[in-house]
Amino acid sequence: MSEGLRIGSVPLGGRPRLVAAGGDAEVDALAAAEGADLLELRADLFDDPEPAAVTAALRCLQGSGRPVILTVRHASEGGRPLPEARRLELYESGLAHADAIDLEIAFAEALAPLVARARDAGRFVILSAHFTDGTPPLGSLLGLVAKAETLGAHLTKLVPTATSLLDVRRLLEATLAAQPRPVATFAMGPLGVGSRIATGLAGSLLTYGAVGRPTAPGQLTVAELRGWLDRFYPA
Repeated sequence: MSEGLRIGSVPLGGRPRLVAAGGDAEVDALAAAEGADLLELRADLFDDPEPAAVTAALRCLQGSGRPVILTVRHASEGGRPLPEARRLELYESGLAHADAIDLEIAFAEALAPLVARARDAGRFVILSAHFTDGTPPLGSLLGLVAKAETLGAHLTKLVPTATSLLDVRRLLEATLAAQPRPVATFAMGPLGVGSRIATGLAGSLLTYGAVGRPTAPGQLTVAELRGWLDRFYPA
């Protein structure tokens, strides 16, 4: 349940929280992003993804006063190809400077010690699944929520690609059916743009916006999302 759930100082529940996402080219823009509740540093998008550079960026973002999510997205789910040892090194070196980590459900079992260390350190754990070629069946989506929960997730993030409006409806159904387990859901691609607002009505706790180059297909800017969120979810 989302009651009492928070990432750093930001409580989850009610209206979706807006996450500004970016890599090394967007660090300054992330730190200054107006309207964002949370910041996501995509370490896999760094031109030179070295631990020292990622740690320095995290420290810079900490100065914004907003909680920071560290993500090193796997290439199979839309990230930049990196050796698995380097991905783990970036997570481990950045853990002390992040409020949350986001890693894939598909690799969470292999990275169970990292998940355990994050939870022991009081960090929020997001386990996610991204599908670049479509939207899985409803049962598969709900199975991922159950699996993520057993692997130590505080929140499960499901991000398929919408190839039709039926895909968006299926994602909304999955979001509703997953309750009261905490989830963040939205669809990538042109047909999924509206889902970045609408799934919040079904219980999705997070949505993600760009401050520069989009980090996913169909991603709106933080400013655009803030305007829609304020309209659909008035304080």
